[in-house]
Amino acid sequence: MHVRRLELTDFRSYAHVDVTLPEGQCVFVGSNGHGKTNLVEALVYLATGSSHRVATDAPLVRTGAAAATVRAAVVHERRELLAELAITPGKANRAKLNRANLPRARDLIGALKAVSFAPEDLNLVRGDPEQRRRMLDELLTARHPRFAGVRADYDRVVKQRNALLRTAFLARKTGGRGNTDLHTLDIWDAHLAEHGADLLAGRLALVEDLAPYVVKAYDAVSAGRGRPQLNYRSALAESEPLAADRDLLGARLSAALAAARSREVERGTTVVGPHRDDLELRLGELPAKGYASHGESWSYALALRLGAAELLRDNGTAPVLILDDVFAELDSGRRDRLAELVAAAPQVLVTCAVADDIPSSLDGARFDVHDGEVNRVV
Repeated sequence: MHVRRLELTDFRSYAHVDVTLPEGQCVFVGSNGHGKTNLVEALVYLATGSSHRVATDAPLVRTGAAAATVRAAVVHERRELLAELAITPGKANRAKLNRANLPRARDLIGALKAVSFAPEDLNLVRGDPEQRRRMLDELLTARHPRFAGVRADYDRVVKQRNALLRTAFLARKTGGRGNTDLHTLDIWDAHLAEHGADLLAGRLALVEDLAPYVVKAYDAVSAGRGRPQLNYRSALAESEPLAADRDLLGARLSAALAAARSREVERGTTVVGPHRDDLELRLGELPAKGYASHGESWSYALALRLGAAELLRDNGTAPVLILDDVFAELDSGRRDRLAELVAAAPQVLVTCAVADDIPSSLDGARFDVHDGEVNRVV
């Protein structure tokens, strides 16, 4: 898979830009603040439905514009698709595929598969569980697009359930009778168990499949120093290990919700479910968070992304690889090893502020990015 053409209108700093991209390696060189990261962010957004830099859509639209458009021609197995996303803050995004309107923006997921690595990915190792859950869910959706709907349904149920619990909590705190509405909580429990079991089963299967790829990638990036382990952590696993069986997981979620009812009413929020889980990353016998060195943390984060790309490739589609300003953060040994690992990918998009940071083995097309203009120079 590769992106043949990328066109942006009112996206971030670009009023309009239209870039033709070759297969293989594409390196975008430009000083900080000139828009090189905006180019690859647009592709990440098109592939996943979210940005790796911001949590809301508003910053993605150029100042003074009402909406932004991302359009890409994607080639896979000699077939070209035109994927388009219109981003309007405060409203639902609108998607088109081959100029035909799609019912929902999430229906576009799968048209482009991309795996991105950026400096922010250090948070996968050092940050909060939310970062790791998001990584798992985005990879799960890239692998099986139907999980975009599962995730949306689960998030909707948690939101509705939290609203109900919060209303009752506030009413009780102010001396009201908020508990009268809690009779509907059983209905939301059933929905949460159904959608949560589906999401949890997908995550468990994914972690099992992903783990050997991460081990292999870490060994390559770090030159054999250390062995990573991936362990899915859930409150449901306190009594016995979890298996990727939706029916069994649904039953255990239902039981856990019943047992946690008094705590949830007391706190006014949902305390049980996949939205509370974590992916534990270990190096040898120790957790990577808090114990891994800076170099080991970088290697681990890289291994997670490279492992994800290899998993997708072995599942039938080699994704577009995006390396956003990462070579400047690596020592020379890791730079060279990373370049060797990605050089054979169908398409690699690299951004950097200084051309000398890019290993000579990545000798593909070069683009100059300056003041909102993108020009190929090699």
